[in-house]
Amino acid sequence: MITLKQRLKGKTESNEPTTSRVSIRDRLLIKEAQEMSKLLPACCSIDYMNVNDLSRFILIVRPTEGFWHGGTFKFEINVTDDYNMEPPIVKCITKLWHPNITESGEVCLSLLRRHSVEDGMGWSPIRTLIDVVWGLNALFTDLLNFEDPLNVDAAEMFRHSKEEFKIKVMEYVAVYAQE
Repeated sequence: MITLKQRLKGKTESNEPTTSRVSIRDRLLIKEAQEMSKLLPACCSIDYMNVNDLSRFILIVRPTEGFWHGGTFKFEINVTDDYNMEPPIVKCITKLWHPNITESGEVCLSLLRRHSVEDGMGWSPIRTLIDVVWGLNALFTDLLNFEDPLNVDAAEMFRHSKEEFKIKVMEYVAVYAQE
C-alpha cells in the first residue's frame, strides 16, 4: 500500500519511485491538517481514522458553555476528490437535540452549502477545513439558529418553552453525548 507520506516523497514501500503525482486535494489536506493542529478551538479535537488518509476524520466538540455544555459531540468529515471546489461532507454521528442538526446527523451550516457563492454565505474555494471546524463549534454557541431550523421540532420547542427545550437537550446529552 502506498501511503500519503510516501506519495509525497515519490516512493513506494519498496523505495521505488512512483509515477503518480500527489493530487491538489492531498496537497491542500496536508497544509490544512497542519493549520488545524495549530488553530483548533480549545474545546475541539481531531481524530484521523487512518493517519495516512487525511481526507476522513472525526471532529470532536466538547462545548464549555450553553445548552450542550458537558456533552461530547462527534462529526464525521469526509473530504471528497472535488475539494476545495466542493465543501467536505459532514455528518453528526452523536444523536442530539438541536435546531440545526437532525437526529439522523444532517447538519445545517451555511458554509457547507454547495453552489451558493453568490450570497457569500456558502462554500467557496477560499474556505478551508478550519473554517468548517470553527463553524461546527459555533453551532453550539453563537451560530445557533432557531429562525431557519433543520430540526423544526427543536426550534418550535425552544420558541414555546425554553425550559422544556433545555430539559430535552440535557436528556440527550446524558444518554447520547457522554464518553
